[in-house]
Amino acid sequence: MHTRFEQLSFDFIHTSSVYSRKNLVNIENMASPSIETNSDWSQDGFNELIDAIRTARKNNRPVIWSMGAHVIKNGMSRYIIDLVRNDIVTHVAGNGASSIHDFELALLGATSEDVAGSIEDGSFGMWEETGRYMNEAIQLGVARGLGYGAGLASYVSENESRFPYRNDCVFYQTMQLNVPYTCHISIGTDIIHQHPSVNFEALGAASGKDFELFCASVAQLEGGVLLNFGSSVSGPLLFIRALSVAHNLGHSVQNFVAANFDIRPFSPTAVFQTGDVPSWLELAFARLPASLNAQGYSFNGLHQDTIPALYSQLKKGFKEMSVNEK
Repeated sequence: MHTRFEQLSFDFIHTSSVYSRKNLVNIENMASPSIETNSDWSQDGFNELIDAIRTARKNNRPVIWSMGAHVIKNGMSRYIIDLVRNDIVTHVAGNGASSIHDFELALLGATSEDVAGSIEDGSFGMWEETGRYMNEAIQLGVARGLGYGAGLASYVSENESRFPYRNDCVFYQTMQLNVPYTCHISIGTDIIHQHPSVNFEALGAASGKDFELFCASVAQLEGGVLLNFGSSVSGPLLFIRALSVAHNLGHSVQNFVAANFDIRPFSPTAVFQTGDVPSWLELAFARLPASLNAQGYSFNGLHQDTIPALYSQLKKGFKEMSVNEK
Protein backbone atom coordinates (compact mmCIF):
# COMPACT_ATOMS: atom_id res chain seq x y z
CA MET A 1 0.00 0.00 0.00
CA HIS A 2 1.41 3.36 -1.04
CA THR A 3 0.89 6.51 0.99
CA ARG A 4 -0.39 9.42 -1.10
CA PHE A 5 1.29 12.75 -0.50
CA GLU A 6 -0.26 16.07 -1.36
CA GLN A 7 1.91 18.33 -3.52
CA LEU A 8 2.70 21.74 -2.05
CA SER A 9 2.14 24.80 -4.22
CA PHE A 10 4.86 27.46 -4.11
CA ASP A 11 2.39 29.96 -5.61
CA PHE A 12 1.22 30.98 -2.15
CA ILE A 13 4.62 31.44 -0.51
CA HIS A 14 4.86 34.83 1.18
CA THR A 15 7.92 36.96 0.54
CA SER A 16 9.29 40.16 2.03
CA SER A 17 11.42 42.92 0.53
CA VAL A 18 15.12 42.20 0.85
CA TYR A 19 15.63 45.93 1.42
CA SER A 20 13.97 45.51 4.83
CA ARG A 21 16.39 42.78 5.92
CA LYS A 22 19.15 43.10 8.48
CA ASN A 23 22.39 41.87 6.89
CA LEU A 24 25.51 40.44 8.50
CA VAL A 25 27.87 41.33 5.64
CA ASN A 26 28.20 44.63 3.78
CA ILE A 27 30.36 45.96 1.00
CA GLU A 28 32.04 48.57 3.22
CA ASN A 29 33.83 45.73 5.00
CA MET A 30 35.02 44.04 1.82
CA ALA A 31 38.79 43.52 1.68
CA SER A 32 40.69 45.37 -1.01
CA PRO A 33 43.91 44.20 -2.69
CA SER A 34 44.83 47.86 -3.23
CA ILE A 35 45.31 48.23 0.54
CA GLU A 36 48.40 46.59 1.99
CA THR A 37 47.38 43.63 4.16
CA ASN A 38 49.24 41.07 6.20
CA SER A 39 50.15 38.47 3.58
CA ASP A 40 52.76 36.57 5.54
CA TRP A 41 50.69 33.38 5.67
CA SER A 42 52.49 30.36 4.24
CA GLN A 43 52.66 26.58 4.58
CA ASP A 44 54.74 23.75 3.17
CA GLY A 45 54.21 23.54 -0.56
CA PHE A 46 52.79 27.05 -0.93
CA ASN A 47 55.80 28.44 -2.79
CA GLU A 48 55.72 25.43 -5.10
CA LEU A 49 52.07 26.16 -5.85
CA ILE A 50 52.88 29.79 -6.69
CA ASP A 51 55.58 28.58 -9.09
CA ALA A 52 53.13 26.13 -10.68
CA ILE A 53 50.57 28.88 -11.31
CA ARG A 54 53.24 31.15 -12.74
CA THR A 55 54.46 28.39 -15.05
CA ALA A 56 50.94 27.48 -16.12
CA ARG A 57 50.10 31.01 -17.22
CA LYS A 58 53.49 31.50 -18.86
CA ASN A 59 52.64 28.42 -20.96
CA ASN A 60 49.06 29.61 -21.53
CA ARG A 61 47.59 26.79 -19.46
CA PRO A 62 44.41 27.28 -17.40
CA VAL A 63 44.12 28.28 -13.77
CA ILE A 64 40.64 27.38 -12.52
CA TRP A 65 39.23 28.96 -9.35
CA SER A 66 36.53 26.87 -7.63
CA MET A 67 34.86 28.15 -4.46
CA GLY A 68 32.12 27.94 -1.87
CA ALA A 69 30.01 30.83 -0.63
CA HIS A 70 32.16 31.84 2.34
CA VAL A 71 34.81 33.23 0.01
CA ILE A 72 32.28 35.91 -0.99
CA LYS A 73 30.85 36.30 2.53
CA ASN A 74 34.35 36.87 3.91
CA GLY A 75 34.86 39.81 1.56
CA MET A 76 37.35 38.29 -0.88
CA SER A 77 35.55 39.26 -4.12
CA ARG A 78 37.96 41.99 -5.18
CA TYR A 79 40.93 39.63 -5.01
CA ILE A 80 39.26 37.20 -7.42
CA ILE A 81 38.25 40.00 -9.79
CA ASP A 82 41.79 41.37 -9.86
CA LEU A 83 43.31 37.94 -10.51
CA VAL A 84 40.94 37.54 -13.45
CA ARG A 85 41.68 41.07 -14.68
CA ASN A 86 45.41 40.31 -14.63
CA ASP A 87 44.95 37.14 -16.68
CA ILE A 88 46.02 34.87 -13.83
CA VAL A 89 42.69 33.10 -13.21
CA THR A 90 41.08 31.80 -16.42
CA HIS A 91 37.83 30.29 -15.11
CA VAL A 92 35.78 30.95 -11.96
CA ALA A 93 33.32 28.34 -10.68
CA GLY A 94 31.04 28.58 -7.67
CA ASN A 95 28.04 26.95 -6.05
CA GLY A 96 24.53 28.41 -5.93
CA ALA A 97 25.04 30.17 -2.61
CA SER A 98 28.16 31.96 -3.84
CA SER A 99 26.20 33.42 -6.75
CA ILE A 100 23.39 34.55 -4.43
CA HIS A 101 25.71 36.41 -2.05
CA ASP A 102 27.49 37.89 -5.07
CA PHE A 103 24.15 38.96 -6.59
CA GLU A 104 22.91 40.53 -3.36
CA LEU A 105 26.14 42.45 -2.87
CA ALA A 106 25.71 43.90 -6.37
CA LEU A 107 22.06 44.71 -5.65
CA LEU A 108 22.18 45.90 -2.02
CA GLY A 109 25.79 46.34 -1.12
CA ALA A 110 25.02 43.80 1.62
CA THR A 111 24.14 40.13 2.09
CA SER A 112 23.79 37.26 4.61
CA GLU A 113 20.71 37.17 6.82
CA ASP A 114 20.42 35.90 10.39
CA VAL A 115 19.50 32.28 9.64
CA ALA A 116 18.87 31.08 13.18
CA GLY A 117 16.41 33.87 13.86
CA SER A 118 14.24 33.34 10.78
CA ILE A 119 13.73 29.61 10.18
CA GLU A 120 11.13 29.07 12.91
CA ASP A 121 8.65 31.59 11.50
CA GLY A 122 9.18 30.56 7.87
CA SER A 123 10.77 33.83 6.79
CA PHE A 124 14.26 32.45 6.10
CA GLY A 125 15.27 33.08 2.50
CA MET A 126 11.88 34.47 1.52
CA TRP A 127 13.23 37.62 -0.09
CA GLU A 128 11.22 39.03 -2.95
CA GLU A 129 13.84 40.87 -5.00
CA THR A 130 16.61 38.27 -4.66
CA GLY A 131 14.34 35.41 -5.68
CA ARG A 132 12.42 37.23 -8.38
CA TYR A 133 15.38 38.91 -10.07
CA MET A 134 17.65 35.86 -9.99
CA ASN A 135 14.97 33.48 -11.25
CA GLU A 136 14.07 35.96 -13.97
CA ALA A 137 17.73 36.26 -14.97
CA ILE A 138 18.17 32.49 -15.16
CA GLN A 139 14.96 31.96 -17.13
CA LEU A 140 15.73 34.76 -19.60
CA GLY A 141 19.22 33.37 -19.99
CA VAL A 142 17.99 29.86 -20.75
CA ALA A 143 15.62 31.26 -23.38
CA ARG A 144 18.70 32.81 -25.03
CA GLY A 145 20.78 29.65 -24.76
CA LEU A 146 22.91 30.98 -21.89
CA GLY A 147 24.21 29.13 -18.85
CA TYR A 148 23.64 30.14 -15.23
CA GLY A 149 26.64 32.46 -14.84
CA ALA A 150 26.22 34.12 -18.25
CA GLY A 151 22.50 34.60 -17.61
CA LEU A 152 23.12 36.39 -14.32
CA ALA A 153 25.85 38.58 -15.82
CA SER A 154 23.67 39.53 -18.80
CA TYR A 155 20.79 40.44 -16.49
CA VAL A 156 22.96 42.74 -14.39
CA SER A 157 24.38 44.33 -17.54
CA GLU A 158 20.89 44.99 -18.92
CA ASN A 159 19.56 46.35 -15.62
CA GLU A 160 22.49 48.40 -14.37
CA SER A 161 20.35 50.86 -12.42
CA ARG A 162 19.25 48.05 -10.10
CA PHE A 163 22.84 47.06 -9.32
CA PRO A 164 24.82 50.06 -8.08
CA TYR A 165 27.55 47.82 -6.60
CA ARG A 166 28.12 45.66 -9.71
CA ASN A 167 31.80 46.64 -9.96
CA ASP A 168 32.44 44.36 -6.97
CA CYS A 169 30.36 41.48 -8.35
CA VAL A 170 32.53 38.50 -9.27
CA PHE A 171 30.27 36.91 -11.87
CA TYR A 172 29.55 40.25 -13.55
CA GLN A 173 33.17 41.42 -13.69
CA THR A 174 34.43 37.99 -14.73
CA MET A 175 32.05 37.80 -17.68
CA GLN A 176 32.79 41.44 -18.61
CA LEU A 177 36.41 40.34 -18.94
CA ASN A 178 35.38 37.46 -21.25
CA VAL A 179 36.40 34.84 -18.69
CA PRO A 180 33.87 32.09 -17.94
CA TYR A 181 32.00 32.08 -14.64
CA THR A 182 30.06 28.88 -14.06
CA CYS A 183 27.57 28.12 -11.31
CA HIS A 184 26.89 24.57 -10.13
CA ILE A 185 23.77 24.12 -8.06
CA SER A 186 21.94 21.43 -6.11
CA ILE A 187 18.19 21.80 -6.51
CA GLY A 188 16.57 22.73 -3.22
CA THR A 189 19.68 24.04 -1.47
CA ASP A 190 19.42 27.73 -2.38
CA ILE A 191 16.96 30.38 -1.21
CA ILE A 192 15.85 31.27 -4.74
CA HIS A 193 14.53 27.71 -5.11
CA GLN A 194 11.77 28.45 -2.58
CA HIS A 195 10.47 31.54 -4.38
CA PRO A 196 7.07 31.57 -6.16
CA SER A 197 8.76 32.49 -9.45
CA VAL A 198 11.12 29.49 -9.47
CA ASN A 199 11.30 27.33 -12.59
CA PHE A 200 13.18 24.12 -11.82
CA GLU A 201 13.55 23.16 -15.48
CA ALA A 202 15.34 26.45 -16.14
CA LEU A 203 17.59 26.00 -13.10
CA GLY A 204 18.62 22.56 -14.30
CA ALA A 205 19.16 23.67 -17.88
CA ALA A 206 21.27 26.68 -16.85
CA SER A 207 23.49 24.81 -14.41
CA GLY A 208 23.77 21.89 -16.82
CA LYS A 209 25.12 24.19 -19.51
CA ASP A 210 27.65 25.53 -17.01
CA PHE A 211 28.76 22.01 -16.17
CA GLU A 212 29.51 21.40 -19.85
CA LEU A 213 31.58 24.59 -19.90
CA PHE A 214 33.44 23.57 -16.73
CA CYS A 215 34.21 20.17 -18.26
CA ALA A 216 35.67 21.97 -21.29
CA SER A 217 38.05 23.90 -19.03
CA VAL A 218 39.09 20.78 -17.11
CA ALA A 219 39.69 18.97 -20.40
CA GLN A 220 42.44 21.55 -21.04
CA LEU A 221 43.96 21.25 -17.55
CA GLU A 222 47.11 19.40 -18.66
CA GLY A 223 49.93 21.60 -17.31
CA GLY A 224 47.45 23.83 -15.51
CA VAL A 225 46.22 24.41 -11.96
CA LEU A 226 42.91 23.97 -10.19
CA LEU A 227 42.34 25.88 -6.92
CA ASN A 228 39.46 24.98 -4.61
CA PHE A 229 38.48 27.35 -1.78
CA GLY A 230 36.08 26.42 0.97
CA SER A 231 34.08 23.71 -0.78
CA SER A 232 34.59 20.27 0.75
CA VAL A 233 31.80 18.47 -1.17
CA SER A 234 30.52 20.21 -4.32
CA GLY A 235 33.95 21.52 -5.40
CA PRO A 236 35.77 18.17 -5.37
CA LEU A 237 32.72 16.33 -6.75
CA LEU A 238 32.53 18.78 -9.64
CA PHE A 239 36.22 18.34 -10.37
CA ILE A 240 36.05 14.54 -10.23
CA ARG A 241 33.05 14.38 -12.58
CA ALA A 242 34.64 16.81 -15.03
CA LEU A 243 37.87 14.80 -15.06
CA SER A 244 35.91 11.65 -15.83
CA VAL A 245 34.07 13.37 -18.69
CA ALA A 246 37.36 14.70 -20.12
CA HIS A 247 39.06 11.30 -20.01
CA ASN A 248 35.97 9.55 -21.39
CA LEU A 249 36.07 11.90 -24.40
CA GLY A 250 39.73 11.13 -25.04
CA HIS A 251 41.44 14.19 -23.54
CA SER A 252 44.74 13.60 -21.80
CA VAL A 253 44.49 15.40 -18.45
CA GLN A 254 47.63 14.66 -16.47
CA ASN A 255 50.59 16.58 -15.06
CA PHE A 256 48.42 19.25 -13.44
CA VAL A 257 48.29 20.75 -9.94
CA ALA A 258 45.19 20.58 -7.72
CA ALA A 259 45.25 22.60 -4.49
CA ASN A 260 42.59 22.73 -1.79
CA PHE A 261 42.30 25.65 0.67
CA ASP A 262 40.07 25.31 3.73
CA ILE A 263 40.01 25.53 7.51
CA ARG A 264 39.99 21.76 7.92
CA PRO A 265 43.25 20.12 6.84
CA PHE A 266 43.86 16.71 5.33
CA SER A 267 47.06 15.10 4.13
CA PRO A 268 47.49 14.93 0.34
CA THR A 269 50.51 12.67 0.86
CA ALA A 270 48.72 10.12 3.04
CA VAL A 271 49.36 6.48 2.17
CA PHE A 272 46.00 4.83 1.50
CA GLN A 273 45.43 1.18 2.25
CA THR A 274 43.35 -1.18 0.15
CA GLY A 275 39.74 -0.85 1.24
CA ASP A 276 40.11 2.70 2.57
CA VAL A 277 37.18 4.95 1.70
CA PRO A 278 38.62 8.42 1.04
CA SER A 279 36.67 11.63 1.44
CA TRP A 280 35.85 13.53 -1.74
CA LEU A 281 38.62 15.97 -0.86
CA GLU A 282 41.14 13.15 -0.50
CA LEU A 283 40.01 11.58 -3.75
CA ALA A 284 40.17 14.86 -5.73
CA PHE A 285 43.34 16.31 -4.19
CA ALA A 286 45.37 13.22 -3.23
CA ARG A 287 44.47 9.96 -4.95
CA LEU A 288 43.60 11.31 -8.40
CA PRO A 289 46.64 13.59 -8.73
CA ALA A 290 48.92 10.76 -7.62
CA SER A 291 47.43 8.41 -10.22
CA LEU A 292 47.61 10.99 -13.01
CA ASN A 293 51.24 12.08 -12.60
CA ALA A 294 49.96 15.29 -11.01
CA GLN A 295 50.53 17.11 -7.73
CA GLY A 296 47.96 17.57 -4.97
CA TYR A 297 48.17 20.11 -2.14
CA SER A 298 46.12 20.82 0.96
CA PHE A 299 46.40 24.15 2.77
CA ASN A 300 44.46 25.12 5.86
CA GLY A 301 43.69 28.61 7.10
CA LEU A 302 41.10 31.37 6.99
CA HIS A 303 40.24 32.74 3.56
CA GLN A 304 41.07 36.20 4.95
CA ASP A 305 44.67 34.96 5.33
CA THR A 306 45.19 32.49 2.49
CA ILE A 307 43.69 34.47 -0.40
CA PRO A 308 45.58 37.73 0.26
CA ALA A 309 48.79 35.69 0.63
CA LEU A 310 48.15 33.89 -2.65
CA TYR A 311 47.32 37.16 -4.38
CA SER A 312 50.39 38.94 -3.03
CA GLN A 313 52.79 36.19 -4.07
CA LEU A 314 51.23 35.80 -7.50
CA LYS A 315 51.32 39.51 -8.27
CA LYS A 316 54.94 39.66 -7.09
CA GLY A 317 55.88 36.63 -9.16
CA PHE A 318 54.23 37.91 -12.33
CA LYS A 319 55.82 41.32 -11.92
CA GLU A 320 59.27 39.71 -11.65
CA MET A 321 58.54 37.48 -14.66
CA SER A 322 57.47 40.50 -16.72
CA VAL A 323 60.68 42.38 -15.86
CA ASN A 324 62.92 39.40 -16.60
CA GLU A 325 61.31 38.81 -20.02
CA LYS A 326 61.87 42.37 -21.22
